[in-house]
Amino acid sequence: MRVPDRPGLRPSSDRVRETLFNWLMPMLPGAQVLDLFAGTGALGFEALSRGAASAVLVEHDREAVACLREAAGRLQGGEAAQIVQADAMAWLHAQPDASFDLAFVDPPFDANLWGGVLPVLSPRLREDGWLYVEGPASDAAPPPEGWRLHREGRTREVRYALYRRGAGAG
Repeated sequence: MRVPDRPGLRPSSDRVRETLFNWLMPMLPGAQVLDLFAGTGALGFEALSRGAASAVLVEHDREAVACLREAAGRLQGGEAAQIVQADAMAWLHAQPDASFDLAFVDPPFDANLWGGVLPVLSPRLREDGWLYVEGPASDAAPPPEGWRLHREGRTREVRYALYRRGAGAG
């Protein structure tokens, strides 16, 4: 897959992706997925390859969007990917509540978006939704109210965490 060379574009490592999708395997079949700040689209495309019904990949960068569309055209199941070129925050504000079962949030580390994104995103996820966040290893962004940590991991550079909403959490 062609990937543009952009500052801050840092695909999730294979090890992190493998761990994450092992955690998600029971809930992925039929899921409606959001890959916010899609970048390379690795998380959204992987979710589709593992049984998600659809994935919306939101990316601001024009060249990255062209790469995402090219990849979706080549990948089996790629027609279930909706590629959106937009500012993630503006796009998110326009989405109806309870639209997604799972959201991947992996913004550029230097963008300082955590405080604004998670509260806006939270209502867009269903009552029994899942939220994956990836950020610098030094950060431990707290989840929005009503979300509980399900699993987390770290590498030297990255902290990744999967949260679950509501009573099914834990």
